Amino acid sequence: MAKRGKAALYAAALAAYAFLYVPLVIVVLFSFSASRLGTQWAGFTLGWYVMLLHDADMLHAAWNSLVIALAASLAAIVFGTLAALATHKYRLRFLPVLVLAPLSTPDILQGVSLLVFFVLLNVSLGLRSIMLAHTSFCIAYVAIVVSSRLAGMDPSLVEAARDLGASPWKGFWLVTLPLLVPGILAGGLLAFTMSIDDFVITFFTAGAGTSTLPLRIYTMIKVAVTPEVNAVSTLLMALTLVLVISISRLAPQALKGMG
Repeated sequence: MAKRGKAALYAAALAAYAFLYVPLVIVVLFSFSASRLGTQWAGFTLGWYVMLLHDADMLHAAWNSLVIALAASLAAIVFGTLAALATHKYRLRFLPVLVLAPLSTPDILQGVSLLVFFVLLNVSLGLRSIMLAHTSFCIAYVAIVVSSRLAGMDPSLVEAARDLGASPWKGFWLVTLPLLVPGILAGGLLAFTMSIDDFVITFFTAGAGTSTLPLRIYTMIKVAVTPEVNAVSTLLMALTLVLVISISRLAPQALKGMG
């Protein structure tokens, strides 16, 4: 019975992972197909990746996504780290709720509310509004990763620095901050990952004439799933995978903290 139960567990796990990853493998596979149809195999080619390099609209959208993700992640690093320090130091019940609320808020609700907010403040919709919108939810990702790093720190190290005559600021700068750097970098990479592939919130806050990579892909698949869409999706998956691996190396507890 134990062996049967173990075999059933492995079979269920295999089926779950196949459901998650087989579609991704199919996208990668057909990005190298010579057929103009995105779901047919007609021989190996790198032509669709070459075509991407000459697609001005796609390159412009990718550049916009990189700029937005970089700006949002840098801002989130600053405010998210400060938020994590505040929640760790003051232990007020409402602070974690305020900081982490964007993680539990449905994207469509957040997108609509940010759109209404920008309209009320007369903020023109475009790259600036997208950056502000992405920063609003990226802060939570940085805060939760840095908070997990703070929870694992030994408080006696800071106390020892204070006993040796270090001021609170000097103790933070020389002891706390260096210990937090891996968590801060991991949080920034996670925020960058969440920003660069965000669609729903970007859709509501982009405005007319502004394009990002997810919006561009959405525009293309409304006509048909072409090998070019498969190629750009493969590159986006590769970038995301590299960032996730980097996060897991910098702060192994960060992804656990996300659970």
